[in-house]
Amino acid sequence: MRLFTALRPPADVVAEVAAALGDPAPGSGLRWSPPEDWHVTLAYYGEADEDERAAFLASALAGRPALDVRLGGPGTFPGVLWLDVVGEGLAQLAEAAGADAEERPYRAHLTLGRFPRDRRGAAESWTRRLAGFASRSWPADEVALMESAATAAPRYRVLRTFALNRA
Repeated sequence: MRLFTALRPPADVVAEVAAALGDPAPGSGLRWSPPEDWHVTLAYYGEADEDERAAFLASALAGRPALDVRLGGPGTFPGVLWLDVVGEGLAQLAEAAGADAEERPYRAHLTLGRFPRDRRGAAESWTRRLAGFASRSWPADEVALMESAATAAPRYRVLRTFALNRA
């Protein structure tokens, strides 16, 4: 199983993002992630055992506080259009979940779509369209252990959840 942990935005925030995007027309050059798959990855584990990873997370996340997060403006990585995610303590939560084991530095984001890496300008009109976007803040009080199905279009499934402490 390919596993990762994530924060999932509430339905009204997903709707807010979808409204800001409008109707991404086919032929835009991007493969859009469906709104039901939108999430903020904390740590990616690759092929891992669910029970072992769940035991690690239960210990690593025990007593950690919930935090307020919000989505911000757009950005791109090679081949990826995303929205920024901000929240005090977010990087520390990701580190506790295992992001510090990854080679690259952690960057909280919500992936909206993908495009060929050799088409650097493919997302330019979308970054202009979403410039200045900011969602409402929401309390992230649960971390989800998720599975990524190895299909042409990634599909995600929540396996377990871990509550964060509310103040």
